[in-house]
This record gives sequence, structure tokens and C-alpha cells, in this order.
Amino acid sequence: MFRSTSARFATLYTAAFAFSVLLLGAITLWTTHNALAHQFDRRVRAESQALVQEYRTEGIEDVLQAVRERERTKGALFYGLDGPRGSLAGRLSGLGAASGWSTIRMKEADGDVERVRVLATPLPTGYRLIVGDAVKRNEAIEATVLEGFCWAFIGVVVLGIFGGYRFSRDVHRRFANMTAAADAIIQGDFNRRIPVLGSGDDLDRLAGVFNRTLDRISSLMDSLRQVSNDIAHDLRTPLTRLRQRLEATRNMGTPAEQEAAIEGALRDVDAILDTFSALLRIAQVESGARRAAFRTVDLAALSRTVVDAFAPSAEDAGQALRFEGDDAVAITGDRELLTQMLVNLVENALRHAGPRARVVVQASRTGDDAAVSVTDDGPGVPEAERTRIFDRFYRLERSRSTPGDGLGLALVGAIARLHGATIELTDAQPGLRVALRFPNVTDGSTPAKSV
Repeated sequence: MFRSTSARFATLYTAAFAFSVLLLGAITLWTTHNALAHQFDRRVRAESQALVQEYRTEGIEDVLQAVRERERTKGALFYGLDGPRGSLAGRLSGLGAASGWSTIRMKEADGDVERVRVLATPLPTGYRLIVGDAVKRNEAIEATVLEGFCWAFIGVVVLGIFGGYRFSRDVHRRFANMTAAADAIIQGDFNRRIPVLGSGDDLDRLAGVFNRTLDRISSLMDSLRQVSNDIAHDLRTPLTRLRQRLEATRNMGTPAEQEAAIEGALRDVDAILDTFSALLRIAQVESGARRAAFRTVDLAALSRTVVDAFAPSAEDAGQALRFEGDDAVAITGDRELLTQMLVNLVENALRHAGPRARVVVQASRTGDDAAVSVTDDGPGVPEAERTRIFDRFYRLERSRSTPGDGLGLALVGAIARLHGATIELTDAQPGLRVALRFPNVTDGSTPAKSV
């Protein structure tokens, strides 16, 4: 854990915070020292000015009496009054303090020597007033502030180390879970997922993204395995039939028989190539590469175009195909793929609904969503099989005899997923209704940006 990035980050953060606390403490001590010194000098200066004013109004006798009275007050300042002939009163008298501010040493009654900062003011007629205070009073306050700061700094460092350890341990454990899940997936366990604590923090969101990514990868792997199985199963019959045709061609005597056999073999090859082309197209759509071609598309106009193209052939077959819906339904998408999607849905409906089928294509806009649907009145699809008709190569049992390879609706599903559309299959009573709902609706007033 101590070699992890989280531990280094926590250590760096604790060191930076400790340095900040030290810097703040130094600034606080310097500010406190200056404030105390300024308050000290102001108090001494104010007392000295008061005594000088008393001397000017009352005379030296009153100043002498005031000095003696104040000396007896507990906690008062230190005073001294010197005359032309020597010391007159006060503990500071006779100590030789120079005029102005200075620091002198004064001996206490218990024998200790105390440093005193004094202000000596000359008075007329040779007198001199001295007022001061012990330096240790300010030093005691500064020492108290320093002691409090030291304890606070120690507390910050201890809490920083403890908090950093807890933070590093939690982050390390969660990253270790991610690493273990990744290693398990590398070993082939595609069902492994990263634990989510439910806190909603960045790591939880990251784990959620990874888990969704793993779900998608697992789905793609399952799809790949299914496609491989489907290809092996559904292409075995045409390949076997092709081989039998080629084997039979060798034993045919007349050129006409050989020509017919070769024509049949070519049809089988074309069917196989069409199947692979459809698979490649589905793979291209599912890769998301076609998103760069997204532009504004009028879904209603596109539906009308497809209906107009298929309506004549449907009428010739005794079927009816018509369009219903709004005049304009603009979405953001790939025009070519959306056309292919509608073509596949219409072809599927006309092929499986029956000879006298009625097929309706609708395009509409509801709120922020756009929808297109294809509804027929044929036999429909059993509810149990509706979720499977968009799988590759899947065909209903009754549809085995009709042309097709089971990839048309698989392509529809891939195109729908590319556009973020949801597919709904409902019973049309009779028949089937296939509806696709698109969330990325634009108002059509301005071209949509490429996605």
C-alpha cells in the first residue's frame, strides 16, 4: 500500500498541509509579537504622558505622590523619578536609564534579574520621569501562543498521517478490487465485476462504467459465439448442397445437364456470398463507425419514399401498402441505414403476412420522441418468440420455406441500436406491429451536428 499512488498523494497532501500550518503559525506569531509590542509601548507612553501632564498642572510634589501610590498597586507598571541630586521615588529610579526608549535590567526582591522596557522623559528643572514594564509579560503571552500552535501542529500532523493512512488503505483496497477483477477477466472469467459500494463517488462511478463496459464486452462475446455457431449451422446446408451439385456435375453426360448444375451451384454461391455480405454489414453497423454520417433525416419523407417504391409490386401481388402519419418527423441519423431498416421491415411484412395482406407504415412525433412503425394483418409472431426474431439466422418454423437467410431483422436491430432507438413488438389483432422509438429528435430548423 505504501508504494501506491494514493499513499504518495496522501503523504504529499499531509506535507503540504503541515507546511501551510507552519507558515500560518509563523505569520500568527509575528503578528502577535508586533501587536503585543505595540500595545506595550502604547500603554507605557500613555502612562508617561499622563504623569507629565500632572507635573505641568500640579507640580513635582503631586507627581512624586502619584509615583509612590502607583508603585503600591498590584500589577501596575514600574515607575521611577530622579531629581537633580539623585533618586527620588520608584523602583526604576537610580538605574541610569537613558532618555527615550531602552531596555534595562532590574533586580527583584528575591534576587532574580528582570528585563524591563522603559521610557525615560526629561522634566524641567533637572527632573526625569521613568515608566516601564517587564518584558516577560509579553514573552509569557507569546510562549502561550507558541505552545498552543505546537500542539495544534502536532495534532494536524497526527490526524494527517492517520487520515492519509485510512484514505490510502480505502483507495488501495478499491483499486485492488479493480485489478483483481481485471486479472480474473484476463484469465477468462467474463462474469467477474468490480464491487460498487453505493457511495456515488468518483470510484463508484468509475466502477459502474467498467462494469457496463464488461457487460457490453460479455454481450459481444456471447454474440460472437452465437454468430459462429449460427454460421456453422446455417451455412452447412448450402455448402453441402453446393458440394453435391459439383459432385453430380462430374457424372453428367450432356452439356445441358452440366450447364444446369453449374447454374444451380452459382446460385448457391451467390446465396452464401449474400449471407456473408449481410453479416459484414451488421458488423459494420454494430461497430458504430457510421455515426460520423449522422445528419438530419425526415423520417416521414423517408417512409413515404419506401412505401412508394414497394406499393406497385405489393399491388401486383394482391397486397395493400400505404403510409400514414405526420408531414415531417426530423431525427438525427444515417439516411442510408434508416432506408435499409425500413426496406427490411416492409419486405418482411409483405413476405410473411400473406397474399392479401394489408401493411401500414406510420411515422409520427410525440413530445420529444419520434416513432416509425410497420403494421400488418398477417398471422403475427408468438409472444414467446418476439424477443428472438432480431437474432442472426433466427427464423420461425413456418417461415423456413420462404426465401431469406434470417439476417434482415438482425440488421434492423443493429441499426436501431446504433441510433439509440427502442423496438416494441405488439399484437395488431391480427398481425404484428413493429414500432421503433427514436429519442434524438430535432425540430428540423437547423441541420443536426454530426454525432
